[in-house]
Amino acid sequence: MANHELILSLHDMGAIKFGEFMLKNGMKSPVYFDFRDVPCYPKLLRTVAEALWQAGSKGEARADSVCGVPIGGIAFCTVIADHHEVPMVIKRKEEKSYGDKKLIHGERVLTSGSRCMIVEDVVTTGASILETAKALRAATDGALVEDAVVILDREQGGRQKLLDGGIRMHTVLTTSELLSVLHQHGRVTDEQVQSVKEFLKENQC
Repeated sequence: MANHELILSLHDMGAIKFGEFMLKNGMKSPVYFDFRDVPCYPKLLRTVAEALWQAGSKGEARADSVCGVPIGGIAFCTVIADHHEVPMVIKRKEEKSYGDKKLIHGERVLTSGSRCMIVEDVVTTGASILETAKALRAATDGALVEDAVVILDREQGGRQKLLDGGIRMHTVLTTSELLSVLHQHGRVTDEQVQSVKEFLKENQC
């Protein structure tokens, strides 16, 4: 599926919304991306997961294992792991307070010199990916966590923040590309496009 078809499909299923939304970092945004319902559409889920894998391949990201950022990246990560027969490492949202009190499950595959690729849905500041990378690095002795594949880069400075933290980001889509396609197909107005562009320019992390 070409990117423009993917964008229209995501818009059709309500993953792209325009209005006023409070983001995790406290910003009020005129656009909101929510890919958590994509797994309700199996064909689209497989399409997005494969697009993520291909984004990593084009960026020469080697993946001996994959780890999804909870919760947005987990479903896509699971499909990637299954389809490409790559071990999947699981990071909990928070450390367990009982049992073995693990934060990372599957750390035994994070062998010295192996590469674990992070999977995420949306990047604004990159904080969730950096938090996941920190946990993965702490759970192993010598595994490399240097690449992340992402469905959408909001283009608010997250790419540079990740680079500063030693992570290369490989994206399927950007907000600019998404706005262009939706505008070409009459899905958004000139005013909505301008509003989002101004927000992005004024709200860099």
